[in-house]
Amino acid sequence: MGFELTGLEGKVAVVTGAGRLRSIGRPCAIELARAGCDIVLTGTGRAPDRYPDDEKRVGWRDIESVADEVRALGRRCETFISDVRNPAAVDTLVKDVSSRFGRVDIVINNAGAARGADRVPVIDLEPDVWQNVLQTNLTGTFLMSRAFGRVLKEQGQGGSIVNMSSIAGKLLPENTAAYAASKAGIQALTASMSREMARYNVRVNAICPGIIDTARMDDIDAIERGAAWQAMIRERIPLGRAGRGEDIAWITVFLCSDQGAWITGQSWNVDGGTVTAH
Repeated sequence: MGFELTGLEGKVAVVTGAGRLRSIGRPCAIELARAGCDIVLTGTGRAPDRYPDDEKRVGWRDIESVADEVRALGRRCETFISDVRNPAAVDTLVKDVSSRFGRVDIVINNAGAARGADRVPVIDLEPDVWQNVLQTNLTGTFLMSRAFGRVLKEQGQGGSIVNMSSIAGKLLPENTAAYAASKAGIQALTASMSREMARYNVRVNAICPGIIDTARMDDIDAIERGAAWQAMIRERIPLGRAGRGEDIAWITVFLCSDQGAWITGQSWNVDGGTVTAH
C-alpha cells in the first residue's frame, strides 16, 4: 500500500477564484475532493465573452463546470458568486456556507487580480490599478481569513487556511510593485495570523508558486507557448518546465492533511527551483 494523506474525509473546503479551466483553483478543488473533502467554490461571475478561447471551445461554465467535476468524484459541491474584496459579501458567504454545510474546515484563498496594467514602473502605475491589485490579492485574503478564521475558532475543532502568495513576494521584481507588495503582504499576514490561531489548532500557511502554466499567463505567447515562453522557462526554472496547477494543488492538500499537521506560519516555494532561499 502506498503513502496516503489522511484526515480529509468529510471535511468542508472553501476554494476562492476556482472557475478557470487552466488555473490553480480548479485543481486545488478537484484534488481536495479526491482526498475526501466536500467543496465550496467561489467565482466572480465572469461573462462568457471574457473566457479564453480554449474555454469557449469546450463550452466552459466557470465554477459550474468545476462543480460538475467535483460531483463526479462523489463529493458534494456548492457554488457562490462572491467578491472577496467586499466585507459584506464575505460575511454573506460565511453565513451561506454555514447554513448549507453546518461547518467549514479548510479555506484556500486563491482569488487574485489578473495580470495587466499593473506591470509597469511605479512612476507609471495608476492608483486605481494599484488599489485593485491590493484589494483583490491582499485585502481579499485578509477578509476571508478574518471571517472564516472566526468560524474555525468558534467550532473548536482546528482547521487549515492556505493563502496563495507568489515567489514575486520574495524576489520583488521590477515592474511588479503592486503584485509583489500584495504577495509579500500575504506572507506577512500568514505568519502573523499563524501565531494568533495556533492556540485553536488552526494552521495558516502560504504557498509561493513560481511560473505556472495557466490562463493568467496567456499574455506571454498565449496558449501556444512559443519562443518567448520557452526562453523564459530556460532562463528562470532550473527543473526546466513550467509548473502545472496540480503541482500547487498537491502541496495544498498535504498542508491540509494530518501529515501536514505540524506545519504553520510557513511560505512554501513551489517553483521548480527558481528561488532557493526563504
